[in-house]
Amino acid sequence: MRWTEEEYMGFLEKQGIKTAMEKPKRSKYNNKKTWVDGICFDSKKEAEYYCQLKLLKQAGEIRDFGLQPRYELQPTFKKNGTTYRSITYIADFVVVNNDGTTEIIDIKGIETQVFKIKQKLFEYIYPDLSLKVIK
Repeated sequence: MRWTEEEYMGFLEKQGIKTAMEKPKRSKYNNKKTWVDGICFDSKKEAEYYCQLKLLKQAGEIRDFGLQPRYELQPTFKKNGTTYRSITYIADFVVVNNDGTTEIIDIKGIETQVFKIKQKLFEYIYPDLSLKVIK
């Protein structure tokens, strides 16, 4: 038995299989992934900030910078036979200034509740680091 195209598409839909004809899903926060220097940034704003940091480093205004530094906010632990995963915070950039101070930069279009909680934990656990949110 051969299926018609409509029958086949109906079968795929029932199976929960997405087809190439469907429109791609929009981003939750309307951000557009942007590529610069072979690096994929989550938003155009992040990509623009990366370009600014490159210029600042080239001009000698900052010592160095890095992408997506990871900070542990709570380690993995076990309780009553259940393993709880660690909680980590991944910032967008880390900037080392000429005076040796370090700034953690996060580019935000919208500050979510999860981010606000992680920001409080970060500020408590890493009091020597400065977290700067750019909107």
